[in-house]
Amino acid sequence: MAGQRVVIGVDSSTQSTKALAVDIDTGAVLGQGRAPHAVSAGGRRESDPEQWWAAFGEAVAATGWADRAAAVSVGGQQHGLVALDAAGSPVRPALLWNDVRSAPQAAELRAEFGADELARRTGSVPTAAFTAAKWAWLRANEPANADRVAAVRLPHDFLTERLTGEAVTDRGDASGTGWWGPDGYDQGILDRIGLDAALLPEVLAPGARAGVVRDGLPLRPGALVATGTGDNMAAALGLGLLPGQPVLSLGTSGTVYAVGPARPADPSGTVAGFADALGDWLPLACTLNCTLAVDSFAALLGLGREEVEGGGTAVVLPYLDGERTPDLPGASGLVHGLRHDTTRGQLLQAAYDGAAHALLTALDGVLRAGGTDPAEDDPLLLIGGGAQGRAWQQTVLRLSGRAVRVPRAEELVALGAAAQAAALLTGERADAVARRWRTAEGPLLESVKRDEEALERIGDTLRRAAALQGA
Repeated sequence: MAGQRVVIGVDSSTQSTKALAVDIDTGAVLGQGRAPHAVSAGGRRESDPEQWWAAFGEAVAATGWADRAAAVSVGGQQHGLVALDAAGSPVRPALLWNDVRSAPQAAELRAEFGADELARRTGSVPTAAFTAAKWAWLRANEPANADRVAAVRLPHDFLTERLTGEAVTDRGDASGTGWWGPDGYDQGILDRIGLDAALLPEVLAPGARAGVVRDGLPLRPGALVATGTGDNMAAALGLGLLPGQPVLSLGTSGTVYAVGPARPADPSGTVAGFADALGDWLPLACTLNCTLAVDSFAALLGLGREEVEGGGTAVVLPYLDGERTPDLPGASGLVHGLRHDTTRGQLLQAAYDGAAHALLTALDGVLRAGGTDPAEDDPLLLIGGGAQGRAWQQTVLRLSGRAVRVPRAEELVALGAAAQAAALLTGERADAVARRWRTAEGPLLESVKRDEEALERIGDTLRRAAALQGA
């Protein structure tokens, strides 16, 4: 179409890269592409950043608009440690957010600085997921690799730099490192973990341009490149969130978050005090075990993921990858309360309940941390790969006591990145672009009475099991 303006938004996630070509004026998705990533198994969660770059090119080309898009932006998985040598090549595979080998280093940071001080300085109390702990792990366990590092990047930074040649990042993704606060990089924390600030990218202002696409790449040379951001921040942009609107995302990990005007600082560590991609804050609680863990229980039981049954007394804590909320990185899965009449379907429902419990019990804290009142009549926006599943929807309804809205828009991280790219061309805020595209619209599921008995049963089991789970 003559005069049509198109941008490309990219989501470089744990398992794959997704790309959407979007019409700036209407928000219509004109083309899309997807390419998978490989992630190591066993006790490691690592991935080769070079495959992200290859997947980026494949996914962007598949949209059919790579040579015509006016701007591009990348949303990426948070926390991952990308360590590059002087030539810009990875020194080793990237340590991903769900690699918990850095739990001892996170504990050392908490012990040395104190949870209150870390929350005050960086907004968060670091767990094994945070990049600061991962760098400390690398320095302690692979000193020869650490000595070769000439640049440290997050996953979305790595891709943005490949596109533009510029070493830049944004405040949203930087806030998940554990070494950034409102005043910039925290020199005291960097000194403690042995990281030179000169190895880190420049943190750009919200809405800034990262650069332009270089020649010889799988996009139109000279196309504008936005700063990009972390995946949760990009999804918030993709929904056009207003302050106080709660979101629950059901993916490999589970997250609950809301945009707020106040800077979070939760010394308990339950709420991570992230910045959003604009000028506000994005308090967030995250679990490592969500849809993938529940699907693993379904496979173990020989059931389809929707074959749940109500009733029963069983409790499942599905901590198959350790856990982040609660902070139990050495945990394993636990089944409690079995009876002779417990059915497989009840066990599967208990796995759903256990996966949702930590997120929903953290919701009020997330809203308060961002400076908004936890009004229970606000619908909970349900997004992510599990959001379309009836068993997930009914579990969230029953355990939250809230109405639930399921946006029709898919690939919200890539849509948020697209809105960020579009904002470079229109002069709007990226969240205003998404609201104009009406991305948050979808069916509303009416609230039901909260299942306090199930919540109490899970909470009691968790308290009793904490010592066994490594607390």
